[in-house]
Amino acid sequence: MKQKRHQKILELIVQHSVETQEELQAMLKAEGYSVTQATVSRDIRELNLTKLTTGSGRQKYVPFYERATLSKDKYVRVLKEGFVSMNLAMNIVVLQTVSGMASAVCAAIDAMDMDEVVGSIAGDDTIMCATKSVEDAHALQEKLQELIY
Repeated sequence: MKQKRHQKILELIVQHSVETQEELQAMLKAEGYSVTQATVSRDIRELNLTKLTTGSGRQKYVPFYERATLSKDKYVRVLKEGFVSMNLAMNIVVLQTVSGMASAVCAAIDAMDMDEVVGSIAGDDTIMCATKSVEDAHALQEKLQELIY
């Protein structure tokens, strides 16, 4: 019963913009599931659901993995908006950014969790991403170029 209810919850939040536990509870009752608010709350926690702010400023429940995908899009936007140029120095990828944007772009790169990056540091308009090898630096450069262009 619990597994079917969880499947129904995932189906409902994908089909509808569910903003509150009470709204989800009412939808489940309409589907034949007699649940309390406490059960809905527990299900949300077990399914690892999170709230996402939509373009209209309202919030809705989404599976956590969907939020991660949307977040990556935001990081790519920050990267694109701040990027000016990129060069290689052996195993270090050096990025030039718009003045004042290096920290934000560096945080975006770090959040994208690229395997090639072993560490990064940002100044005002320059980022240095260290990699383990020259090959990793080239691979990182290619990944960044694909995201930017």
